[in-house]
Amino acid sequence: MSDMVEFTGDNLLFIVPIAAVVALVVAFLFFRQVFSKDKGTPEMQAISDKIEEGAMAYLARQYKTIGIIAVVIAVIIAIVGFAVKDFEDYLNYKVAIAFILGAGCSILSGFIGMKVSVNSNIRTSAAARRSLGEAFQTSFRGGAVSGLAVSVLSLAGLFLVFFIYSAWCDTMTLTLHSVVGFAFGASMAALFAQLGGGIYTKAADVGADLVGKVEAGIPEDDPRNPAVIADLVGDNVGDCAGRGADIFESTAAEIIGSMVIGLAVVNLAAGFTFNFIYLPLVIMAFGLLASIIGIFTVRLSDENGDVIKALNLGYYVTMALVIVTMIFSCYWLLKDEAITAFFGGQEIKWYMFAIAGCVGIALGLVVVYVTQYYTGDHKPVQTIADQSESGPATNVIMGLSVGLESTVIPVVCIGIAIVATYLLGFYSIEGGNATLGLYGTAIATVSMLASSAFILAEDTFGPITDNAGGIAEMSNQPEEVRNRTDKLDAVGNTTKALTKGYAMSSAALAAFLLFAAFFEIVGEHYHTSILVEMGQVVLGDPLIFVGGLIGAALVFFFASLAIRAVGTAAGEMVQEVREQFKDGKIMAGEKEPEYGRCVDIATKSALRQMIVPALLPILVPVVFGLLYRYALPEDFQYVAPYAVGGLIMVATIVGILMANFLNNGGGAWDNAKKYIEEGHHGGKKSPAHAAAVVGDTVGDPFKDTAGPSIHVLVKLLSTICLVTAILFVI
Repeated sequence: MSDMVEFTGDNLLFIVPIAAVVALVVAFLFFRQVFSKDKGTPEMQAISDKIEEGAMAYLARQYKTIGIIAVVIAVIIAIVGFAVKDFEDYLNYKVAIAFILGAGCSILSGFIGMKVSVNSNIRTSAAARRSLGEAFQTSFRGGAVSGLAVSVLSLAGLFLVFFIYSAWCDTMTLTLHSVVGFAFGASMAALFAQLGGGIYTKAADVGADLVGKVEAGIPEDDPRNPAVIADLVGDNVGDCAGRGADIFESTAAEIIGSMVIGLAVVNLAAGFTFNFIYLPLVIMAFGLLASIIGIFTVRLSDENGDVIKALNLGYYVTMALVIVTMIFSCYWLLKDEAITAFFGGQEIKWYMFAIAGCVGIALGLVVVYVTQYYTGDHKPVQTIADQSESGPATNVIMGLSVGLESTVIPVVCIGIAIVATYLLGFYSIEGGNATLGLYGTAIATVSMLASSAFILAEDTFGPITDNAGGIAEMSNQPEEVRNRTDKLDAVGNTTKALTKGYAMSSAALAAFLLFAAFFEIVGEHYHTSILVEMGQVVLGDPLIFVGGLIGAALVFFFASLAIRAVGTAAGEMVQEVREQFKDGKIMAGEKEPEYGRCVDIATKSALRQMIVPALLPILVPVVFGLLYRYALPEDFQYVAPYAVGGLIMVATIVGILMANFLNNGGGAWDNAKKYIEEGHHGGKKSPAHAAAVVGDTVGDPFKDTAGPSIHVLVKLLSTICLVTAILFVI
């Protein structure tokens, strides 16, 4: 069996470039459609230009920082492989090149997301002057451009690297070990983008709210607020650039992790083909085509149409098509697979993996609905609003309670999904096999992510509509225009919250998958199976228990640094806005706010404070593993990879809980404030509203900075350990 990737009817790999080309054509058509729209009045265009200028200036400085760090890491990888011959098959210039490509594609994904957003927001605002339907189509098609472009970059970029490396490397094992560098680079860049963007957007948001809404008593997005442009810029660099890089990283890391597990299946017996490695790519390619069809079904019939219903219809169509194509892919690629000799020539029950894929898709749906319950207009949010009547303290207490409670159901669902998909894979042959069990979980993870293009379209739709409303408010558009943008913005807030739940549930399965892939690489050196290697992570062993403790502490410390960064930057922003308000001339209309000073504060603070927390998940596991490998007495040095495994395992568990708590708690605080603003408990400018603004301010760094960054962190921990696993073994 040749290790060179070939296109055949049996493996369906040809569907990958076909899906990529179709998606690019559709993205280009949407791009032309959106960008052909007018940009509204000169006042609207002036505001939009300031937003784009601020966003581009931030990204240019951020990407320069990421680029320098990426080059340094790549050089270290290449030098270590060159200097230590025992490592050269796993750490070498090929891995370094893949790392740079992954980081570069992740950066490009973020740039695409931001660029599309800052040019769609003004056109959405202008379209809202005519009708709700046109504004909705403009904003969602703008989001679709970003979703399709990023998904193509992830799938096609990874496939191209995989195809080239299969010809460059001697074996499929070395090919995948090199391609793991692509996932590492993507994860590293995504964490910087998500964290830096989160610090920026929440520093500006908190500063604008505390001084503008609470102290000055002016509306949100009031042009007299000096921080309002920085706030609107933040929506793009955090929710678009950051999330674009995040989704790119998610799909790339999960596909590669699944392919590594697929390689372990191939190595079980001579009867297996590389179809186990190719299947994740094929499922994602069909998922991209399904997302395109789902996007086309999203339409709003009239001015009174239900926006969320229109989006849900597209999502359900996408999910139905993903299920059908996933089942077909499992059948076509696995129907002829058999295990010979060792297992007595038993055929694989391909349908067990198809069922596992359905379980993964169902998990995504369940977690989305749970997130909607805890962050939407339901009892938890209403309870927080009720407690706002007693002041900020009770609002915060109830918000913390809701956030903590919201972790239970997702974790139970994730646990059920992992057990179910593992058992489905395990019993895909008579008598069972642990490696096939892990492959069942891998197919579930990829199937959940197959709709990522549609999910990202929904996610980018949120900040586009948010900015559109801000532009309408600042340019003094008629009330009916703002009513339309408000309606879209309310739905956009919901879609942003739902996609965070989706991202966290996929991260949970993916982290388990990457954890297993780490032990597949460790097992190659100790000549044991994945099951045996994972069984060595016994937390009762004090040396391994310490690794778990450090993993847990790492998540807490990372969250602390992320939240503190927002507090520090917001403090600087508050002082600046107060200083500009001090003489009363802005409020009297005698001078214009100096927006640029607030943009500069947010930019410098975000870039300065993102570096240390973003480097933690890269340095901590490597330094810890090297200390165990070389500093412990010789009799205990074998523990190093298992202790690192314990670190990853516990960090993943704690990270899942922490991210759910932060995302859902912050989202509940935000929507409790909006619930009051709709007229409940006295409405705007009431004591309950003032208390809810405080709660929302506390929740801002939770849901938009620390929470989204943690689910990138748990995957980065696994990908860095995949790349450096050779350093920890004897």
